[in-house]
Amino acid sequence: MNQRAASTQERILSEAERLILGQGFANTSIDEIVDAAAITKSGFFYHYPGKTDLARALVQRFLQKDADIFDALFERADSLTDDPLQQLLIFLKLFSELMESLEETHPGCLVVTFTYESHLIEPEIVELVRQGVESWETMIRQRLERICSRYAPRSEFNPVDLANMFTATVEGGIVLSRLFQTNRHLVEQILLYRHYLQMLFSPA
Repeated sequence: MNQRAASTQERILSEAERLILGQGFANTSIDEIVDAAAITKSGFFYHYPGKTDLARALVQRFLQKDADIFDALFERADSLTDDPLQQLLIFLKLFSELMESLEETHPGCLVVTFTYESHLIEPEIVELVRQGVESWETMIRQRLERICSRYAPRSEFNPVDLANMFTATVEGGIVLSRLFQTNRHLVEQILLYRHYLQMLFSPA
């Protein structure tokens, strides 16, 4: 793909994401996306034959961007210490600082949007979303398992459930932040999850 085509494609995806986060996937028409991206309708269909193709590209793009952010934060955390507990705690602190640094209220999460509208979209898109959430669970669960190999938790827990708590915490924080128009709620939820891990693995 040449640079011009890539630029057009990115503009389509950016505008589509903005519109969908604001009003939902089903309520966002191709005409609205075309107008927002300042392209022709034929130009849109050149890149995406239909809304399902657009949804697939949006989910893949969103998940890749999240993966890149998480990888970068963990890379930094891992460079600061060899202790698995401290690595995860540093990651969460860095993540909270990143969310706090956002100039505007968090725009929302496509994973949540497509989950709410799962009955209106193709099963393959729902499966992509599910795989994305499972990748977050795997990322945190593997970290928790490393921690448990060195630290005895103060109470028993299911690593999968505690890993999924990260996703539930972040997504719930995003909902609160959007509702109250401040990222403070998202930041505080991340820090509370971090504090819970500190207490869970602190000496009895």
